[in-house]
Amino acid sequence: MLDAVHSFDQLPNRTGVGYKPQHFADIIENPAPVEWLEVHAENYMGDGGRPISQLRHLAQRFPISVHGVGLSIGGEGPLDTDHLARLKHLIAWLNPASFSEHLAWSTHDSHFFNDLLPLPYTEETLARVVAHVDQVQHTVGRKMLLENPSNYLAFAESQIPEVEFLNEIATRTGCGLLFDVNNVFVSATNQQTDPYAYVDAFPLDKVGEIHLAGHDEDTDDFGAPLLIDSHGREVVEPVWEMYDYTIAKGGAKPTLIEWDTDVPDWATLAAEAARATSVLNGVPA
Repeated sequence: MLDAVHSFDQLPNRTGVGYKPQHFADIIENPAPVEWLEVHAENYMGDGGRPISQLRHLAQRFPISVHGVGLSIGGEGPLDTDHLARLKHLIAWLNPASFSEHLAWSTHDSHFFNDLLPLPYTEETLARVVAHVDQVQHTVGRKMLLENPSNYLAFAESQIPEVEFLNEIATRTGCGLLFDVNNVFVSATNQQTDPYAYVDAFPLDKVGEIHLAGHDEDTDDFGAPLLIDSHGREVVEPVWEMYDYTIAKGGAKPTLIEWDTDVPDWATLAAEAARATSVLNGVPA
């Protein structure tokens, strides 16, 4: 018989990492400084096998955050009810401490794109996203967090600033927000805006989780800097500096190190987590 799942009511204001199966033994033996784990929902929607068994085992010891990447919250069409049913099943048996998704779209008609694509910030889009968030929260029976995106361009038809757009979704639906510091830095660099002004405007009181990740550097056709939100390397110094600023301004928040491609050994990942922990240790819990 598989082990029962322990119930954690919320994530601690400490450091977590995105769980990767190659780190299972290291996490069981010596997880410090990591105190919670995040998994991608779509990797655990099956009914059995080693992935589910390992996740059940980890859920006895650690608060788990479920991070979805496939709901297409911003899609023009209706949400995929089969996908939503699988998500509901996962959340029901796992009972995670947190559940989040992206402000993005990834579906069109019957096609699924392996990217999180940006939205125009209009009243029409706002109404659609609000309806989708309401549907998700009603279906899974819990509050969700919505993540700010990484952007590579801006839509000419956008009428609402991104921070105002996210705040309005949270106000209308009661959802929380997930603040991805790297996404802010990537978007600001690509669109030549001030990332610290974004932090200052963001409703940090509605943030239930913070993400930190690495990005790749490139240039566009005009030679301007172009950053790609790759999650394939360590967090860069300017993002750490923005994280320091965010925590000093908004207080300690559950903080995740995301490293999804070119995944390093546990010691390297734990060192990134240790740096976030040192920042959290410097502010009131």
